[in-house]
Amino acid sequence: MEWAGQQENLVLKKTDESKWQESPLFESGPYTMIGEVGRAGFIYDGSEVSRFYENKTQKYMWHFWGSQAELTGTFKVLGVHENSPEEIVVVPETETRPSPNNGADHHIPTMMELPEKGMWKLTAVFNDKVIGTVYVEVHEK
Repeated sequence: MEWAGQQENLVLKKTDESKWQESPLFESGPYTMIGEVGRAGFIYDGSEVSRFYENKTQKYMWHFWGSQAELTGTFKVLGVHENSPEEIVVVPETETRPSPNNGADHHIPTMMELPEKGMWKLTAVFNDKVIGTVYVEVHEK
């Protein structure tokens, strides 16, 4: 996986107890978001309406901060469950150009669904480079 021009080899170890924690919430414009302040996140306040539930498709508005060059091109979101080394495509690859909104340099509406309860790592990728990571908890229906 490439990260800002560097290559990283990942080794995932299965453990009985997750060390992952949900990403922090922050404010941008009039909205509460989850993710990395000043880098990547999506509208989410932890309420029952915005929570992830297994196998439930919901709309999430991603927001990004960065240069026009790094936010132009192909975009996708990949996901990994805390107890699995398997990476899934959460948001298929699409072409995008910066579109400022809610205090961010770019925003992208997405439909996301995660297939299993527990903690998930969502990795936002532009042009095959990681721009941000958000950890979320998926609840039972």
